[in-house]
Amino acid sequence: MSAEVRIFIGGVHASDRPTVIKTLLGSCIGVCLHDPVAGVGGMNHFMLPRGDGAGENALRFGVHAMDCLIGTIMKVGGDRRRLVAKVFGGARVLAIEGPLGDVPQRNIDFVREFLETEGIPVLSSDVGGHHARHVHFHTGSGRAFVKRVLGTRARAIVEEQTRATVPPAYGSVTLFE
Repeated sequence: MSAEVRIFIGGVHASDRPTVIKTLLGSCIGVCLHDPVAGVGGMNHFMLPRGDGAGENALRFGVHAMDCLIGTIMKVGGDRRRLVAKVFGGARVLAIEGPLGDVPQRNIDFVREFLETEGIPVLSSDVGGHHARHVHFHTGSGRAFVKRVLGTRARAIVEEQTRATVPPAYGSVTLFE
């Protein structure tokens, strides 16, 4: 029987034991990395592509969350050269207008560019659209299961989740207050 771990915004988890990592994504991105030879895998959940976050807020930014996920997988026995990825999220769940309205697409563009630059192939992805996603990632097998959460239930879940976390600053604007 596999252990289960739930991660939230800024979360990163990897394991060399069969584990199911779960998260709920709206505009955020979740990246699942897997080393199929070692049977090691992990997932992160980030809110924005880049930022100057420090301390516990740093992992809410993609650049830090990706580096941490890769490093954590290597610590539990994974080999960076064998990593493969699955990418989820980047939905326009909340009606945000103005310059912050493009956050979902910037997240998608960031993660695609990051993985390409690092030479990590993307085996599958489910990004964009207007629906939140529940993701269950199995670290041992590398399998990911995604269930879309539709309509007002999705918005309520994502709004509740963002209220439960301390929002990171993005420039002179604070998101999700």
